[in-house]
Amino acid sequence: METPTLFICLYIICLSVFGLSTAADTLSSGQSMKDGEKLVSTGQSFELGFFSPGNSKNRYFGMWYKISPETVVWVPNRDKPLTDSHGFLTFSHDGDLVLVNQSKSVVWSSNLSRVVKNPVAQLLDTGNLVLRENSSLNCDDYRWQRFDHPSDTLLPGMKLGWDVKIGFERCLTSWKSKDDPFPWRLYFQVEH
Repeated sequence: METPTLFICLYIICLSVFGLSTAADTLSSGQSMKDGEKLVSTGQSFELGFFSPGNSKNRYFGMWYKISPETVVWVPNRDKPLTDSHGFLTFSHDGDLVLVNQSKSVVWSSNLSRVVKNPVAQLLDTGNLVLRENSSLNCDDYRWQRFDHPSDTLLPGMKLGWDVKIGFERCLTSWKSKDDPFPWRLYFQVEH
């Protein structure tokens, strides 16, 4: 057996025996994601995890381009930063995706309107984070999607303006500074 083939075989054996794997694109019920861990979309386009912008010591949960980590495209806890690295992302008992601080207080929630019994959060290559029942892959069955909640970046496939179906207005707001993603004065919305 040639050396490259032997190396590949050993790598596959190590993956199966020791349970090693590349970064996942999903978080399932019963799992949580701690500071230092990441979700990576299947095509390696986006990452989701914890970060501190610029010179800030605060920790935020967010999404960025994998090839350009400094280009953050979504921060759900913009107005409620974590003050340490003990926060984690998990599911509540009714299936909400929640960001929790060290004292286990909810800092951010997907605020679902109905219970999801077996939730899965999946990071798609479009930059959309979706929440669905584990048994459903149908995009019409998303219980929640991050594309309905933009921060300061509009990605292909996202919409702005009022969504009559969910009674919600999608708009963009700038960061306060490069060190602080707090929603600031520059505000972009679609006139109706």
